[in-house]
Amino acid sequence: MIEGHVLLLNGGTWEPLTVIGIPRAINLLISGKAFVVEESDRFLRTVRDKYRVPSVIALRHFINVPRRHAHWSRQGVLVRDNYTCIYCGGKVGDMIRGKPLTRRDLTVDHILPVSRGGKNTWSNTACACFACNHRKGSRLPGEAGMKMLWEPKTPRTSYLVIEMGTGPDTWKRYIEISG
Repeated sequence: MIEGHVLLLNGGTWEPLTVIGIPRAINLLISGKAFVVEESDRFLRTVRDKYRVPSVIALRHFINVPRRHAHWSRQGVLVRDNYTCIYCGGKVGDMIRGKPLTRRDLTVDHILPVSRGGKNTWSNTACACFACNHRKGSRLPGEAGMKMLWEPKTPRTSYLVIEMGTGPDTWKRYIEISG
């Protein structure tokens, strides 16, 4: 059994569709339904030859796939926002108050606070550093004199799966998290 995964892109748009197993990817390639976009550093060996295992493949033709949205989670919000504060733009590794910002320094902020009826939804939550989250408190960003650097949106499920660490770095150039 060949273990590993391959990112499958839609034909024409190169939009990520899903992550598939290597055997399924090879079947798509052999049948002429897809072509290799990126190769991995792994090899598939036969009795006589060895072949590079693909990392990313694309379908030869566009297929219409309904958008599937991810279920909300705190971890998903942090990943979607690339561990970057929506208010100050601070991200992991940036120096804040003389020390580097870590993932533990980031939290999920409710744009419309829970105390005012805000819900755990993709469009109402965003990554924020503790300092900005504390400054905003139970107010709306405008009431606290703060501006959001982007509008929180619902991500595609496959984007989160890939960003949560299940795929190689070569996949990330085909993924848009905050779009």
